[in-house]
Amino acid sequence: MKIAVVGTGYVGLVSGTCFAETGNQVTCVDIDTAKVEKMKNGEVPIYEPGLEVLFERNTKQGRLHFTTDLKEGIKDAEVIFLALPTPPGADGSADLSFVLKVAADLSKIITSYKVIVDKSTVPVGTAEKVHAALVENLDESLFDVVSNPEFLREGVAVDDFMKPDRVVIGTSSERAEEVMMRLYEPFVRQGNPIIMMDERSAEMTKYAANSYLAARITFMNEIANLCDRLGANVDMVRKGMGSDSRIGKRFLFPGVGYGGSCFPKDVQALAKTAAEFDYEFRILNSVMAVNEDQKKILSQRIINYFGGDVKGKTIAIWGLAFKPNTDDIREAPALTIIDDLLAAGAHIKAFDPEAVENVERIYKDKISFCDTQYEAIYQADALAIVTEWQVFRTPDFDKVKEFLVNPAIFDGRNVYDTDRMRKMGFYYESIGRP
Repeated sequence: MKIAVVGTGYVGLVSGTCFAETGNQVTCVDIDTAKVEKMKNGEVPIYEPGLEVLFERNTKQGRLHFTTDLKEGIKDAEVIFLALPTPPGADGSADLSFVLKVAADLSKIITSYKVIVDKSTVPVGTAEKVHAALVENLDESLFDVVSNPEFLREGVAVDDFMKPDRVVIGTSSERAEEVMMRLYEPFVRQGNPIIMMDERSAEMTKYAANSYLAARITFMNEIANLCDRLGANVDMVRKGMGSDSRIGKRFLFPGVGYGGSCFPKDVQALAKTAAEFDYEFRILNSVMAVNEDQKKILSQRIINYFGGDVKGKTIAIWGLAFKPNTDDIREAPALTIIDDLLAAGAHIKAFDPEAVENVERIYKDKISFCDTQYEAIYQADALAIVTEWQVFRTPDFDKVKEFLVNPAIFDGRNVYDTDRMRKMGFYYESIGRP
């Protein structure tokens, strides 16, 4: 099949590359000329494990193409995916201007039947708005609008796309349904379902899934905070809960709050949508409030350790990305922690395996960026672990103790065993564990 993907962010580039991997001809369209040139030259603009290999193979074999020309990009396509940003506005609602602008542009250049697919995370009712933008200049017989939400986790997005738990397709058109089934059949050969539904239900499914996962994380953060006060161990509580088949083990790890491109934006957008329809989504409002407070826990503990005064102290931070195996820093808890410590007068030395360049754009002259994790802790007064990269799990603890001025570790991801840290002579604070 011939496919066009408009937008080459995480969702667009992963989707386009994976569609090409199953033999389709894919053209990715983006307005960023410099970015398109880099991709044409074989440079992957984002860090995502496994993506570079597929990207290189499919560009070399002529299945994956890039252009800034929308008309050229969609000319022969049977399916056009809209993988455009929908950032939160000042009031929390999703900004659809990019999606609707491209829909309006498409309405002027489509000359044969196309399936237009909303791949971006969009509020309920967006498919109808895209349809309205297209029909301004286009006969309804020349297109169908489909909602096909993505369920990709950054860090494992390629695996998630190639072997999806499920594929959700929202359409009321039999013609569009047949096209989408044909497109996705190679990805569900092991029997995972392609679930067909109406457009509004598909849009709601994405928001409901992400909001529920964000609520699970936040619930466990609340449990961890209470464990701190009661002297219980959240690790034991988590294992006891997770062994219940009704609950399951995933998304029960406490920490310093969720971040990234999906959970914060989607929770906010769903709560805003509910408010627009005169419904107060009380759980989600609480989830957002608790998550913002959770991001401040580690910085406050560090300040308390130094008697309320960190002026002139140097704090090392391991981990800047919002999660491991990505360079994405959107809504990353590390940024809140850095802001709090800088405001309190501390100096920051930071290391992350992939995200340094992105954070450097924000704090270029305000904090020190290091090439290794050990450089970050050298002569630092304390260490904060904010992202649970594998490289942080088994460090040389003798070196850590030698390099730190104070053997103090504040672990925002519960990476280490509490008994072992005590026996090695560290002052060690984690989340929800004695």
